[in-house]
Amino acid sequence: MVFMDDNFLLSNETARVLYHQYASAMPIIDYHCHIPAEEIAKDIRFSSITDLWLGADHYKWRAMRSNGVPEELITGSGDPFEKFEAFAATLERAIGNPLYHWSHLELQRYFNITEPLTKESARRIYDQCNAVLQDPDMSARGIIRRSNVKLLCTTDDPADDLRWHRLLAMDTTFSVKVLPAFRPDRALDIEKKDFISYIKGDLSRACGRSIELYTDLKDALHERIEFFAQNGCKVSDHGMPYVCYAPSGDVQAEAIFRKALAGEPVDLYEQLQYKTNLLSFLASEYTKAGWVMQLHYGVKRDNNTKLFLQSGANNGCDCIDDYTPCAELADFLNSLCVKDSLPKTILYSLNPIDNAAIGTIIGCFQDSSCAGKIQQGSAWWFNDNKKGMEEQMTSLANLGVLGNFIGMLTDSRSLLSYTRHEYFRRILCNLIGTWVTNGEYPCDLTTLGGLVSDISFSNCNRYFDFGLTV
Repeated sequence: MVFMDDNFLLSNETARVLYHQYASAMPIIDYHCHIPAEEIAKDIRFSSITDLWLGADHYKWRAMRSNGVPEELITGSGDPFEKFEAFAATLERAIGNPLYHWSHLELQRYFNITEPLTKESARRIYDQCNAVLQDPDMSARGIIRRSNVKLLCTTDDPADDLRWHRLLAMDTTFSVKVLPAFRPDRALDIEKKDFISYIKGDLSRACGRSIELYTDLKDALHERIEFFAQNGCKVSDHGMPYVCYAPSGDVQAEAIFRKALAGEPVDLYEQLQYKTNLLSFLASEYTKAGWVMQLHYGVKRDNNTKLFLQSGANNGCDCIDDYTPCAELADFLNSLCVKDSLPKTILYSLNPIDNAAIGTIIGCFQDSSCAGKIQQGSAWWFNDNKKGMEEQMTSLANLGVLGNFIGMLTDSRSLLSYTRHEYFRRILCNLIGTWVTNGEYPCDLTTLGGLVSDISFSNCNRYFDFGLTV
């Protein structure tokens, strides 16, 4: 068996045909990522493969810590080659980890390197990668072009002035669309220490007036939604431990909001009431705007206080949360549905045991306005590995309509992460090909090829109304 050859992960002939003839050439829509628009607008370059690979990748940081690498060679100021060598030594021990596949796909697709990365080969590969990075096409924009990306959505706070998105929209030399996504977590997180400074500072300045009342906050968020929409936004995103449902009226929400702004403690139930009320308001605004609402939940963040104080959030110290109140999620969606204010919605749980629950919940709220109006999002974060993707898609197929699935996203800060779309497409084609090989679906390549093309690109394009062409 050849290591990661053209038929990598494609275990049967149907899978090979579906991938090579239908999936592989489809463009990429990355509808949720964390690449800063500023990096794309400035078309940044990278000083070394260490800078590109290890500068902001908490997946790699976690693995390196698990291999006993000192923090100086992970997030510290260690020598760039020594950091790369430490990752190489880690990678050769990471059998079964998707990092092993992702890293080698990136070496193959962007650097034409097929040699496995080990501690022994690290110097050769480091030097070859750094030489390739001198190529004019290996800038931020060049990498995005080479990846066959048609459109990507960043992740942006409501207070963002979107200056980099506006500059990119006016730049005729770059044809890839870079659209903002509205992420109002800081307005919802009433329990956080920076809530008051955010409301009275960043958000107030963005709106050009003070925010003293809950009605002021809703007016401000309405204005920011309109501003984002004027700049091409079609999607919101929310990160939360879980989707709560503690209904309250605006009078109660006003009292809780003013209490928090006064610096008084807000108890847990009041927090849930406030969040339910505000998220319900936002969902109605998204419905009016024709936006998609994404809900990411099931994560417990920043567990290692020592590392958090040393290097901040997003440092690889998050974990799966096992508190999964799916009944509250269903009640929340129902409360929107009865008011005709349920937008297109994508649900992602970090806990894989939620797959079946999500599959049954989304079936309760589909309607004729859009095929697959309520989606189960692609296997997320700790689940975007081979088994996790297979389990998510199998569950979705068992309980819903897999053919309407909107497919993969990177959810990444790394410009080389677009190989994850290839990884996903190979797994998708192999899953479908296996069902065909087992006699569970007819070998109708026209129908199957259409399904694969749709899940790879067309469903997403239609769902978000991006209006792209292949």
